[in-house]
Amino acid sequence: MTILVTGATGRVGHHVVEQLISRGAAVRILTRDPSKANFSPDVEVVQGDMLNIASLRAAFAGIKTLFLLNAVTGDEFTQALITLNIAREAEVRRVVYLSVLHADRFVNVPHFAVKSGAERMIAQMGFSATILRPAYFIDNEHMITDVIVNHGIYPMPIGSKGIAMVDTRDIAEVAAIELIRRDQTEGELPSDTINLVGPDVLTGADAAALWSEVLGRTIGYGGDDPTGFEQNLATFMPEWMAYEMRLMAERYVSDGMLPAPGDVERLTALLGRPLHTYREFATVAASEA
Repeated sequence: MTILVTGATGRVGHHVVEQLISRGAAVRILTRDPSKANFSPDVEVVQGDMLNIASLRAAFAGIKTLFLLNAVTGDEFTQALITLNIAREAEVRRVVYLSVLHADRFVNVPHFAVKSGAERMIAQMGFSATILRPAYFIDNEHMITDVIVNHGIYPMPIGSKGIAMVDTRDIAEVAAIELIRRDQTEGELPSDTINLVGPDVLTGADAAALWSEVLGRTIGYGGDDPTGFEQNLATFMPEWMAYEMRLMAERYVSDGMLPAPGDVERLTALLGRPLHTYREFATVAASEA
């Protein structure tokens, strides 16, 4: 059977597709822009999006298992719910959904609330699902590497509670494992939730200290006030999205984004290898800066 992957050309989705291909799975993707689908010729490509009902129905034809990834957009919830309804219409029962850690707690942050709502919809619609709840992506730090290297400041206001940042490659590999497990199992498996975290819990001061070690010079922490963070983001993304990122940062400061007991051990056992670390990322990023 073929597995349908949405969000396939993004940071997580393209790794999911590659992981599925490496495991011998048949893959179909739904994408607005097929020119960005730089995968092997065996990957089926359906042009369209989650608000185009005809393209959704075409994408779901003959599908049994869905990887649902919604980008953070103003209509993210509508896209998720329409896709789930079309999936049920097509008698797709098996879903792996990319949510976010603490989706049920950080509900004042719009895309967290959206994902919490989608999780509830998946449960109420009776899908056999794995809910993946990743922490903050290590890969997000690419957008601040220049500030760190050239200005000597770690600018992300992540506070002193700590965040267990996760590598997108680890997210994608767990997603592929779960997709294949659900796709190949006779009958329907019980639904499950997996927290996707990194092996280290870092505060803002910890991150600055780590960069200091990697670069061999002092890197300071920019502090917990998200005002400058929001203002900077608003120079290259919509204001509403910059404000949403500010709200997220405020929750990092007030609550942190911490793993539950056993999360790291579960992921390590599932992958059969250690998780990628923040230090690995920083070392490579520093060498490329």
